[in-house]
Amino acid sequence: MSETETKIKPSFINRELSWLQFNTRVVELAYDESLPLLERLKFLAISASNLDEFFMVRVGSLKLTTSNVPDPSGMTPTQQLAAIRDKVIEMNLLQDRCLVEHLEPALAQAGLVRLSPNDLNDRQREFVINYFREEVKSVISPTAITEDRPMTALQGAKLCLCIRLKAHQQSPFFKGEGTTEKQTEFFSLISVPSILHRMVFVPSDRGQAFILLEDVIGMALRDLFANEEIVEWTTLRVTRNADFALDDDAEDFFSEMEQFLELRAKSKCIRMRVAQNTSQEMVTFLGKIFKLQPDDVYVANAPLDHSAWMTLVNHPQFAELRDAHWSQSPSSEFLEGESMFDAIAERDRVLIHPYHSFDPVVEFLRQAVADPNVIAIKQTLYRTSRYSKIVSLLAEASRNGKFVTAVVELKARFDEARNMDWAEVLEKAGVEVIYGVVGFKVHAKFCIVVRREKSGICRYVHIGTGNYNENTATLYGDISLFTADPQIGLDAIHVMNAITGLSVPQNLGKLAMAPINLRDTILQLIEVEKINAGDQLPGEILLKLNSLVDPKMIEALYEASQKGVKVKINVRGICCLRPGVPGLSDNIQVVSILDRFLEHSRIIYFRHGGDQKVFISSADWMGRNLDRRIEILAPIDDPICRQQLLEVLEAYFSDNTNAWEILPDGTHRRLKPGENPSFRSQQQLSELFREQYELSVNPRTTVFKPILGEA
Repeated sequence: MSETETKIKPSFINRELSWLQFNTRVVELAYDESLPLLERLKFLAISASNLDEFFMVRVGSLKLTTSNVPDPSGMTPTQQLAAIRDKVIEMNLLQDRCLVEHLEPALAQAGLVRLSPNDLNDRQREFVINYFREEVKSVISPTAITEDRPMTALQGAKLCLCIRLKAHQQSPFFKGEGTTEKQTEFFSLISVPSILHRMVFVPSDRGQAFILLEDVIGMALRDLFANEEIVEWTTLRVTRNADFALDDDAEDFFSEMEQFLELRAKSKCIRMRVAQNTSQEMVTFLGKIFKLQPDDVYVANAPLDHSAWMTLVNHPQFAELRDAHWSQSPSSEFLEGESMFDAIAERDRVLIHPYHSFDPVVEFLRQAVADPNVIAIKQTLYRTSRYSKIVSLLAEASRNGKFVTAVVELKARFDEARNMDWAEVLEKAGVEVIYGVVGFKVHAKFCIVVRREKSGICRYVHIGTGNYNENTATLYGDISLFTADPQIGLDAIHVMNAITGLSVPQNLGKLAMAPINLRDTILQLIEVEKINAGDQLPGEILLKLNSLVDPKMIEALYEASQKGVKVKINVRGICCLRPGVPGLSDNIQVVSILDRFLEHSRIIYFRHGGDQKVFISSADWMGRNLDRRIEILAPIDDPICRQQLLEVLEAYFSDNTNAWEILPDGTHRRLKPGENPSFRSQQQLSELFREQYELSVNPRTTVFKPILGEA
């Protein structure tokens, strides 16, 4: 047996280790010297934020499980936790080294300098102390803690100072004459207030200089503890579990959700990062206070919480350290001032975000609100923006007398509170609000506008791969489909009625819906490719997904590969499939693209014997999406729209600049142009759609007629 064959058993990559490989790719971008400096800092901040959520959700779940059953990769939860810790230690070292040894020196050279307390001159030191006394001192609240008096309300992901003190004789912690020095010691915790800026800019004769807020507090501890001896102080940050069950069958689900959010804020601690200079005595004490095991403690070699550096990315005085602006193009599919309903009735339309502006999605609703012929609007809402135009328009439509139904998914993780607020706004406006479905998350993104026309009732439908969020639509790669197809309109109504009526949907003609038939629909399409390949017809599958985890779907792709079907997969994050393994997945290639925009769209292509099939979907190929969420798979039937998406797929699979090839063992290597011209898919798509728009508004009317000779 060859070394390669040994590595393929079992045939799946562990989900958690695959995700950590993805986040390593994000860290690698922070090291990429071809990128502008603040863009590199942005990727470092993103990698830290990603890792926080990974611990809150995935590690939290593993720590709470009582099962020791192996996952599809053959690893038990205990083995996974050990492997995760090893990889996270390695990743933390990469992150810390990137900041301290690469980014900070480069930032300093560019005129953006972080100062330590020892770096301050007299003028800066005076400024910092005054800032503390005027701005900080009244905000912070030192809290004394002992093993008998633990501080349990510390929020997760909160940066803190822990101070080790010796009690004064008049202190309540002083235990009388004859006590040992250790017995007179106590600890105090200070949360670094997020309402204040983490980076405190100080006067500087050259460039911009700042000191971290925790260092400001550390410099002024004597102002807080005038009568105690400060033995040591350090910084720490704890992460709490955010993955626990919610009773979504409760009589008052809204109240249940409020209690759920309160519990999350005080849930079990699963990780603590501490500064490198922290004494073992303090680490041991904090471990007892937060009920942590030694393996839950990670030592930092740089300032804690790299995600906070995102505040510097948009610093107004350093535009030259960021990417050049790529402007969004209005879509040539919709002309300014025209009726969107007329345009959609003529043929289906597709938008490719963020290259195409999200404005037509908002305008679709705006026109529906103003149109007296529109009698109803039905929409799902999973994640929305803080100041959502979409929600405001739905409320306005209801106040205008239209029948409006909104399915607001309260179980959208980390957006629960915002969705609860929007649900109340909509209810006050008279909108019929549904709080999702018992046992499932409504992850499908679609909007139905019901319009009375001369020919009868017409249904105009928007289906998206991304959220109805105007802000993230400028940063996320997603697809919007607008259609007046009667069957899709009827299917969408059936899906909505199934959600609101808690019923099984009627037979769907064109749409597929999870958990009803989406999985089977895709498996049947893969089966067709296998059959065609067996009949000597070219078989081909192209997939663009965020995550590929589900064992049944992966097995189907393995079988297709073994029949000779060519499979190309673009997966942003987790990929549990092992590509390029002899005898298993010879015909499967997997790439991952990380660039300026977050790749979020799901596009699926099947050659289908020459009758090409293209679909978009809200669903990744994960068990939760296919079995425990309500999702939609929509066909792209219009030839023009289909061709647009094929061009998008071709661009992604041609990228040799910001693409990583996933290797059989789950690791990756970054692709390089080599002898080929450099091709950056996101940049090429941005230019392509801008050129298409410019041609649509400024058509080249001059036609050159060739002079033909006689035959």
